[in-house]
Amino acid sequence: MSLQLLGFDNVLLPVGDLGAAVDFYERAGFPLAFRLDEAGIALLKVGEETPGVLLREEEGLLPRPPGDWAVRVWLEVPDARAAGRELAAAGVVPDEPISVSTGWTVELADPWGNVVGFTDYLKRPSLARTPVDVREPEPAAV
Repeated sequence: MSLQLLGFDNVLLPVGDLGAAVDFYERAGFPLAFRLDEAGIALLKVGEETPGVLLREEEGLLPRPPGDWAVRVWLEVPDARAAGRELAAAGVVPDEPISVSTGWTVELADPWGNVVGFTDYLKRPSLARTPVDVREPEPAAV
């Protein structure tokens, strides 16, 4: 079989309390794309891509630590160690940075045991996405 995979759609994370989950992930730097309380879902943006992290409220899901069962979703950032410091400053404390073959990674678990990692390509920059340049353009030379 040769299945043609085109890319990622949304990554769904089960949560027990949509409001608390949105608050947690906003503190972790995820912009909210939309929230539909009546459907029990909220979509968080990831970069400029259309897919994102979809939080789905599941009745009766209680807070729990991550276990061996936890799926890990890693998202690319320009500098994972700097991201870890920013997360900690925002009160969302990740694990200590770990060295990986491409750079560094920090992981954090939400209250329901979902694990999100922030990874960089500092050791293999040729594999990295090009960060969006937010500087003002230089004036054209006359």
